[in-house]
Amino acid sequence: MAIEDPPTDELSKRARTWASTMRAHTGTGATAHAHKDPGQPLGSPPMFDRIQREEFEHLHLTDGATLARGAGKRRFVEQPDPIRTCFERDRDRILHGATAFRRLAGKTQVFIFPDDHQRTRLTHALEVAQISVAISRTLGLNEALTEAIALGHDCGHGPGGHASEDAFAEYLPDGFDHAVWGADVVLAPLNLCSETLDGVRNHSWSRPTPATPEGEVVSWADRIAYVCHDFEDAVNAGIITSDALPRTVTEACGATRSSWIQHFIAGVVEGTSNAGRIAMTEHMAEALSTFRSTNYERIYLRPESIRQGTDVITVLQALVEHFADRPHLLPGGGEPPDGAVAALHRAVGYVAGMTDRFACVTAVRELDWDPATLPRGLDSRFGL
Repeated sequence: MAIEDPPTDELSKRARTWASTMRAHTGTGATAHAHKDPGQPLGSPPMFDRIQREEFEHLHLTDGATLARGAGKRRFVEQPDPIRTCFERDRDRILHGATAFRRLAGKTQVFIFPDDHQRTRLTHALEVAQISVAISRTLGLNEALTEAIALGHDCGHGPGGHASEDAFAEYLPDGFDHAVWGADVVLAPLNLCSETLDGVRNHSWSRPTPATPEGEVVSWADRIAYVCHDFEDAVNAGIITSDALPRTVTEACGATRSSWIQHFIAGVVEGTSNAGRIAMTEHMAEALSTFRSTNYERIYLRPESIRQGTDVITVLQALVEHFADRPHLLPGGGEPPDGAVAALHRAVGYVAGMTDRFACVTAVRELDWDPATLPRGLDSRFGL
C-alpha cells in the first residue's frame, strides 16, 4: 500500500516543507537517506555488533570492571541481542519501557510542584547518569551498566519525595525503601540483569555495598548530583543565598555547580586510583559531607520542608487505606487480593507509582479532600 502525502492546501509553508519529507530521499542502490544532499562518506564500515563489543570490553576495560556476556544473568532466560550488549539492553528497557522512569518527571526532587527550572526526579536521574558515566569512562568501567543503574536508581520513589517512604513503611512487613522497591517491584517486570538490579537496590549509602564497581560509582554520583543541584535550586528559589555554603567547601571545590561537580568527580577518580577500589579522596569527601550537612540544615529540615513532608504523608496514607479497602478501584480491578497484607501491598504499589499532581487530584476526587490542605509548592497561586 502506497503512502500518500497529506493534503497541503491549507498548510503553512513550514508545514508543507515538513510534510514533504514524509518519504526518505532516494540514494544509490537500495538505500534511502534522511537528507537530499550527500553527507560525509564512510567507506565500508564494519558491523560493530554485540560480540565485537564484548571482546572490546574484555580487551580494554580495567581489571575488575563488569563485563557484558551474552544475554546476561536474568531471572528469565532470554536470547542475546545481535547488536546490543546485555547492559545496553537494560539501559534501553529502562529508558523506553519503564513507565516509572517517565513518571519521574512529575515527582518531587526537593520542591513539590517544581517550577520550570527546578529539578524533578527525572532530571536528577539524568544528571546522575552523566556524572556516573564520566567517572566510569575515566576509570575504564562498563559505561552501559553504569548508565542503566543511574537511570533506574530512583524509579522506586513515591510522590512527594522521601516523605513517601515514611508514609508507606508502616503498611509493609519489611518497611518501604525506594531503592529496594525500585529493584524488586517496579523494575522487576523488565527482566533486567542481576547486576543492574543490584546497583539500583543498593545505591543508597544505608544499603549493602553494590556487587559491582559500576554500582558503587552510581552511589557516589547520586550524592554528588543531589547535593549540588539541590543547593542551586534553593538559591534560585530564594530560600538561601549562595554565601550559605561554608568557606571550607568553596575553598575545596569552588563556588559554582560546574566547579563543584568537576572537583567531586576528580575526587572519586583520584581516590579510586589511590585505594584500588571505588573511593573519594578524604579532602573532597569532607567537603561533600559539609556540603550535604548544609543542605540538611538549611533546606531539607527547614520548617516549610517538614510541614510539606507531613502533608504528603497524610495524603498518601489516606490514599493507601482507601484503595486497600476498595481493590476494585485499582487499575485492572479483578479479584480482591488474598489477605490484608496483599491488599496493602497492591495499594502501596498503586499510590507509590503516582506523580505528585495525580496523587493530589486523586485525593480530591476519591476522598473529597480539601484542596487547601494539600501539599503546596513554592508558588501556590496556581493550585492543582
